[in-house]
Amino acid sequence: MVIISNSSRRASVTIEKVKSLGFDASLFLGAITSGELTHQYLLRRDDPWFAALGRSCIHLTWSGRGAISLDGLDLQVVENVEEAEFVLAHGTEALGTRNGSPRSMKLEDLERILELCAAKGIPMVVANPDYVTVEARDLRVMPGTLAAKYEKLGGEVKWMGKPDEIIYKSAMAMAGTDVSDCIAVGDSLHHDIKGANAAGMESVLITGGIHATELGLNGFGEVANSSSVQSLAMKYDAYPSYVLPAFTW
Repeated sequence: MVIISNSSRRASVTIEKVKSLGFDASLFLGAITSGELTHQYLLRRDDPWFAALGRSCIHLTWSGRGAISLDGLDLQVVENVEEAEFVLAHGTEALGTRNGSPRSMKLEDLERILELCAAKGIPMVVANPDYVTVEARDLRVMPGTLAAKYEKLGGEVKWMGKPDEIIYKSAMAMAGTDVSDCIAVGDSLHHDIKGANAAGMESVLITGGIHATELGLNGFGEVANSSSVQSLAMKYDAYPSYVLPAFTW
């Protein structure tokens, strides 16, 4: 098993989180996160698109959830859009500052900054393509939502995770296997299932997560109506091979 996550944090943080949730980390070959991919691509700069980015960036990060460190990447965080060469989106709670401490901001204020960035025509790297995440049954807005709005403003976005096949290819490389021997499990049609479809991989949709409310589910383990699942799959243009109420065995 390999964990693929749109977390904006490094892979090592994800493995530690797995331990804190009560799982034996030795059961997993490892983890590949959007944050890890972003860090590696910004560090190596061997991809032509990343090589052309420049070094000064507007940094959207977290505050209450803990800011994302850019140590070792030789980046200059700026707050003035006129000085920025690209946007780096790790979070939706704060604007990064030159000294590394996040300045908390409302979502609307971050969106106004993005409007200025889009008008300038600078690209965005999104290190967490999720639109929302489930926290204690509540949905929290994630960087993918800002990235989608940036595209609507005419901005160019590099999506560093699901549903882009880049993260699936990295997982297969880690496992030393190919799509014929893989199956992806997740609760998001737009990210997990659509990404598996793009990678040519079989998939399992867990209905009790992000889409629970859309499917009319109220309790853990409740089975979704098959026609409701089918309608939702058509809405998102993402088609799972299998459907389960929860990831249990």
